[in-house]
Amino acid sequence: MQDWFIHPVVQGAIMPFLAGLVASVLLAPLRLAGLSAVAGFAAAVYLVVGFQFSPLTTVRKVMLLGLIAPAVGIAADLAFKPTRLTAPLFGAILGAASVWVFLAVLRQRELAQAVLAGGGTAIYVAWMVGFSVTLRDDSVRAGAASFALGLGTGVAAVFAASATLGLYAMAFGTASSAFLLVQMLTGKRTFAGITFTLTAGLLAGLLGAATFYLAQLPWHALAVMAFVPLAARVPVPARWPVWGQVVAISTPALGVAAVSCLLAWQSSRGPSG
Repeated sequence: MQDWFIHPVVQGAIMPFLAGLVASVLLAPLRLAGLSAVAGFAAAVYLVVGFQFSPLTTVRKVMLLGLIAPAVGIAADLAFKPTRLTAPLFGAILGAASVWVFLAVLRQRELAQAVLAGGGTAIYVAWMVGFSVTLRDDSVRAGAASFALGLGTGVAAVFAASATLGLYAMAFGTASSAFLLVQMLTGKRTFAGITFTLTAGLLAGLLGAATFYLAQLPWHALAVMAFVPLAARVPVPARWPVWGQVVAISTPALGVAAVSCLLAWQSSRGPSG
């Protein structure tokens, strides 16, 4: 049984999917189904390394912020009514926080390179968070974007030679697929809110950036991945059934993620590949 729990498919897909499914079903009446994304991520963290945060390495900082994000999201959903400034505000704050996450890596570079890399990372994380949070009122689009971001970032990380980061990304992606599945089977939309979208956007941004710094993920693969939240905005007739909307919205989002994965794969082959 112990061997079963250390299998990568179990850690990155099966258990996160089940965790996301349970959260989506049981917490939907409380308008907390948005916790499904972090439920899947937390399941992977527990199975891979456990909840250990000392010493506070770069990856552990990613884990810590990823686990804190839904608490911030719940507070935001309950405390105030979102405005046009909500998404860019969260993006700016967490984009700035990303510099702290990768500070140890940035300190190893020349000043000019550190400023350029740190600024690029902040912009990428801010973009992912900001555009993900704009989907907070549409659970199908939010779920499709998170599914594609998690799966795409995870596969790209594996191609970039980082299995652990890949498992973490796939975990919140497969949990997001459970979030979508419940809506497809019931034919009813659920509530995503800032709880879901903030978590998904932050994890996608930080895990993608971590793979760039700590593995071999090319920057242009991240540039393509940044278009996933935009692809999830594809127009879909409101009269379509929920399952049809999920398929129609997920397809272009996954397509963009697939292009990013292809770029990561080509980079892993090297110039002579």
